[in-house]
Amino acid sequence: MSTNTELSKSAALYERALKILPGGVSRNTVLRTPHPLYADYASGCRVVDIEGVERIDFSNNMASLLHGHAHPAIVSAVTEQLAKGTAFTLATEVEIRYAEYICSRAPSFEKVRFVNSGTEAVMGALKASRAFTGRPKIAKVEGAYHGLYDFAEVSQTSKPDQWGGVDRPNSLPVSYGTPASTLNDVVVIPFNDTEHALAILEASKSELACVLIDLMPHRVGLKPVNADYILALRKWTRDNGVLLVLDEVVTFRSEFGGAQSWYAFEPDLTALGKAIGGGFPVGAIAGRAEVMDVMNPLAEKVLFPHSGTFSANPITMIAGLTAMELFDEAAVARLNQLCKRAMTGIETAIEQAGLKACVTGGGSMLRVHFKEKVPENYRESYPTPEESRMLKMQLDHLFDSGFLMINTCSIALSTVMGEAEIDALIAAMALGFQKLARNE
Repeated sequence: MSTNTELSKSAALYERALKILPGGVSRNTVLRTPHPLYADYASGCRVVDIEGVERIDFSNNMASLLHGHAHPAIVSAVTEQLAKGTAFTLATEVEIRYAEYICSRAPSFEKVRFVNSGTEAVMGALKASRAFTGRPKIAKVEGAYHGLYDFAEVSQTSKPDQWGGVDRPNSLPVSYGTPASTLNDVVVIPFNDTEHALAILEASKSELACVLIDLMPHRVGLKPVNADYILALRKWTRDNGVLLVLDEVVTFRSEFGGAQSWYAFEPDLTALGKAIGGGFPVGAIAGRAEVMDVMNPLAEKVLFPHSGTFSANPITMIAGLTAMELFDEAAVARLNQLCKRAMTGIETAIEQAGLKACVTGGGSMLRVHFKEKVPENYRESYPTPEESRMLKMQLDHLFDSGFLMINTCSIALSTVMGEAEIDALIAAMALGFQKLARNE
């Protein structure tokens, strides 16, 4: 075995990490073969690792950094607050200011509660739905990721030999030891398949508290939901006293008022996270006042007692407020236009290489699939072994070419990027496609 003196700095760190962290990491997304790389510093859209290698960051910490790294306005606001204190057993004014601002961005946001992560926001939204309706079950889309909560993660990693018929997808656990009672309380529906989804929901309508849906679910293919499908779900839920809960933890960056502004409806609740924290851990539950008030501690009967030690801490609040105020309608439009430029350029590169591949996405995010046809749902987006091989080769090529990507060959743009970074990515993508076409 090599000694530490022969290892790179990152390899040596990973040897230490393996002794005290399961798998050597605290989040699986940073794992690489043969070891993770470790960041040294970052500025704007560029990250430098501890080996001194600079890369353009198209991952932006899994879509959470709207303005890239170390944005001066956010750094200044946070630094000022740090000198005043990081967390108190007292309320702060900035929580109110940020709540007012967040609620002004989407018509469906009448009240909001801040929490500490997207997982916690989804968890709280589901618990609020049960408290409001008095019903135990939730429905969710097959393959959709909604965080770590047992109920929300059901069917997230379904495989072809397990997932059952499209008319009744199986409720499958992600974690070993998940109680059967949890699986029995989660109804799984197919994405963008209105007929089957409504039939499945109808069979459990008297027990359902809510339908949970991401309007552009990353792991389902990063394709915006079809309007007829989501509008049918909105009508069905309203007709049957079931709440419609949106997971906009990722997609709220898509428009000034979130991806929900793409469609002619309003949800009952929305879970938020990632980008609204300005680079700090954050989550929020926003929605209809009547539903949100199940968390009202002043009510005669409190249906959902809710608290959190670091919820609405002033560091996150000021960072998030600063970031979102910077992400105004003009900034959103500019970033979305850059994403369209990237999608068009990558589609042209695919065509020129003669590969069977396609691009999905919306707002300021996109994903490359090594499939000829745009997938409509989780089952269609599920990669074959050959598609997985091609995906890995393209990701390795991009990484070696100086681009940090989300590990599904997806990107999330930041406002500090311009056409030069987009065109550089397109050129690198094109070269990778050409290598794949030549089977190199």
